[in-house]
Amino acid sequence: MTRTYLPGVLAMALIVVASNILVQFLYGDWLTWGAFTYPFAFLVTDVMNRVYGASAARRVVLAGFVVGIICSLIGTQIIGEFGPLVTVRIAIGSGLAFLVAQLLDVGIFAALRGGAWWRAPLVSTLLGSTVDTALFFSVAFSDALVFVHTATDVSWAAEAVPLLGSGPAAPLWVSLAVADWAVKLSLALIALVPFRLITARLRSA
Repeated sequence: MTRTYLPGVLAMALIVVASNILVQFLYGDWLTWGAFTYPFAFLVTDVMNRVYGASAARRVVLAGFVVGIICSLIGTQIIGEFGPLVTVRIAIGSGLAFLVAQLLDVGIFAALRGGAWWRAPLVSTLLGSTVDTALFFSVAFSDALVFVHTATDVSWAAEAVPLLGSGPAAPLWVSLAVADWAVKLSLALIALVPFRLITARLRSA
């Protein structure tokens, strides 16, 4: 890893570690505090892609993936009130969603990089975030994917409740996913401001 990539690697590692810690703390009924930090991983990836290219962005993604796996492995060994802080399905879902969504983000950004400055980061982050949410919550909590790890009890996530507290009945994990996705989409728009500022600064350095 060259010195050029080091800030990106450190930023990605910090976001992944912080998100793994903050996901243990609830914010309202449908979110955790980790939902507000994790989306900035896409910002790091997009900044690296814009300034240093897709190859550098992929290296940063792989570094974040390794850090995430380490965090998940540690979490599976910490026993809380209701069992391990990180179940096997959550660990698999988290790692798979991160890797697929971030690499998709890199590919889409690279394909759109020649257009308006905002198009590549916005489109790649929106699509990457959508895939990330769908993969993680499905693998971690859906009854249809119980074969991922049959010993993991996700019955609590399958409880039918009104969607986000007021909509039609749906499994609890669907409300969690929709709320998480909404935060990701909102932050994708907000992140355009620091993306523009950071890339301008780095490219002029």
